[in-house]
Amino acid sequence: MQPSEESVIARTPTTQGLSAYQWFAVAVACAAWLFDNVGQRLFSLGRIPALASLLHAPGSDLAVQSAAKWATAYFLLGWGVGGLILGVLGDRFGRAKLLTISVLLYSLCTGATALSRTAWDFSVLRFATGVGIGGVFGLAVALISETVPDRARLAALSWLQILSTVGNVGAALISFGVDAVAQARGVPVSQSWRWLFWAGAAPAALALLWAPWLRESELWLRKRRDARSAGGIAQLLAQLVNGQQARRNLLIGCLLCIAGVVGLWGIGEYAVDLQDAVFTRFYAAAGPLAAHKVATAKNLAYVLQMSGGALGMVLFARAADRYGRRPAFIAGFSAALITTVLTYWLLNSPVEAYWMMPVMGAGQLSVFAGFSIYLPELFATRCRSTGVSVAYNLGRFAAAAGSLLSAGLASGVFGRFAEPLPLRYSAMSMCVVFLLGVTAALFAPETKGKPLPD
Repeated sequence: MQPSEESVIARTPTTQGLSAYQWFAVAVACAAWLFDNVGQRLFSLGRIPALASLLHAPGSDLAVQSAAKWATAYFLLGWGVGGLILGVLGDRFGRAKLLTISVLLYSLCTGATALSRTAWDFSVLRFATGVGIGGVFGLAVALISETVPDRARLAALSWLQILSTVGNVGAALISFGVDAVAQARGVPVSQSWRWLFWAGAAPAALALLWAPWLRESELWLRKRRDARSAGGIAQLLAQLVNGQQARRNLLIGCLLCIAGVVGLWGIGEYAVDLQDAVFTRFYAAAGPLAAHKVATAKNLAYVLQMSGGALGMVLFARAADRYGRRPAFIAGFSAALITTVLTYWLLNSPVEAYWMMPVMGAGQLSVFAGFSIYLPELFATRCRSTGVSVAYNLGRFAAAAGSLLSAGLASGVFGRFAEPLPLRYSAMSMCVVFLLGVTAALFAPETKGKPLPD
């Protein structure tokens, strides 16, 4: 008795039979997102030293902390603007072209940030970098979704997001190296931050190398030739709200992304600032070596946080594959809420950070694997890049507002408390956003086992 074709496919490894070009397209998309995350995290690690240097104040100074939140808000605004514009252009003119342009933009602007002379031009360059960074996710997700067969889609999109943690760890390792060289040469942390941003320009060379070989997916080309999908940008946006199901999918996607991105960038991002304050006090007796000890401890905590994040993404992908997208999101947002509140409440030393940060990272980052898996399953081919970009980048706009709200809570509502209590209390208060993610997931359509909508 011969096995049925369906049973043979079920037993076949998901990536078996992919062509050389399909592997290449997946590798390019993953590399673009990996280096995107390197750029994001170089900013996270270099933000306080850069602004402390530019404002001529210690990193724990309230003015520096406030400037850091404003710079983060500008970065996230650029991120959102770039994601919306480049995502729509990707549906109109092609994912491959716009992906390469996005990588060139964020790489060159990251390098240019090293030339900053004031907090203002630092923030402007971060906005410009954010425009490039913002375009990558929607374009990379759409390119992979339409290039590989359905059976390989979940695995390939999981790799995309899991490899983002490799980019995050890579940024921390770059920071480790920069700090070690700076310490050996007697260069203060207040100056070595520029080296971090110079390193972020490197991906531009890779983008120029892959550009001649990366092509548009056959699925996109077929839809592009269809007169019904050849309309302008306004028509692409209109497709997202054309029908009750389309509007519901867009709303659910947006709410999930708002909860996840605000949770990471409006709350989790400031764990580095909390560590700076806590570790500075912890190493106060180290004298001239204190700044380097603080930097080393923050880098190690960050590597562990991203390692925990990678594990969280793997667990989310497995849960989404076995139990469905909806229960995986409910579990992920619940874990993010619990671990984030506990981390901000209890963190008081480097040793505690070394186990708390990976636990919090697993909770917060787990849902980002869900975004890469789930969002392309909500939108049709003709507007997939636009839909993914709109949903994900509304989350970034909300995160920018969340960053400013966090700053307001820290300096206003909780400003009367001694440092670092304002940062702790503002972050814990904002954790309510994770409940929005749980609620949205309860009403999300289940897409497990279904083909991409065409």
